[in-house]
Amino acid sequence: MFEGIRPRGRLPMFLTGLGLLGIGGCAALTLKQPETAPQPLPTIDRPAQSSKAPARPGGSSLTDAQAQAALLGQSDLGAPWTATRGAATWRDGMLKASTSAGECQKLLDALYSDQLLGGPPRVAVGLDDADTDAQLRYQIGARRPSDVDAALNWLRTMPANCARFDAVTQQNLQEDVQVSELALPEVGDARQGLHITVSATTEDDQDIRLTLDVATVRVGDDAFAFTNGGLGDVPGDATQAAVQVGALRLAEVRRQGRVDV
Repeated sequence: MFEGIRPRGRLPMFLTGLGLLGIGGCAALTLKQPETAPQPLPTIDRPAQSSKAPARPGGSSLTDAQAQAALLGQSDLGAPWTATRGAATWRDGMLKASTSAGECQKLLDALYSDQLLGGPPRVAVGLDDADTDAQLRYQIGARRPSDVDAALNWLRTMPANCARFDAVTQQNLQEDVQVSELALPEVGDARQGLHITVSATTEDDQDIRLTLDVATVRVGDDAFAFTNGGLGDVPGDATQAAVQVGALRLAEVRRQGRVDV
């Protein structure tokens, strides 16, 4: 599937010199994609029984096992995604950057640290597409619903407040960053999507572009965040599918948690 979404030959060697190719460093996470976003409710691994488990910090009623069960995996979204080998080096090479454009620095920091919900995730998973060096990251948040809603409200301001700004990497690569709204399936109780491109030209006049689709969704007292990123274009249907299937999965695990209590 997705034969049309293939790399245009191997990525140029200058990216290796910039540290934009290869894998290493801190974890970056990922998922798989179906041909179309709509899917039946995915099979859910039943978590370990914990009938007397107390509510988790932040208001979530999910146990640790249930939070883990709410993650998506390789069997949920289809080829070509496989278990992640680690953080793509474009994360350090292009997202570890600074800007003087006010709130836009906070956005860069959230993208680099994978803290789109305003704090570290409770659990997370990731997959790679080795053919295109793309990565998907999916995480279950560990914050109160009011904090999640505050993070969503802040993300909603980014297409206006940070529609386009300049940044510079630690390697002194000058970047042009553009942020726009990304439409998401109407799932969960609150949601926000962003489409982000980071473009730059190397010293030898080679153009590079990092594309990121970002989605954050609250489902009741719990929330998840998802990023789909890669050099060049990224398959938008992978984003749509992960959001839709992820919301179904989290809602079902939450329902099972209430039944088991």
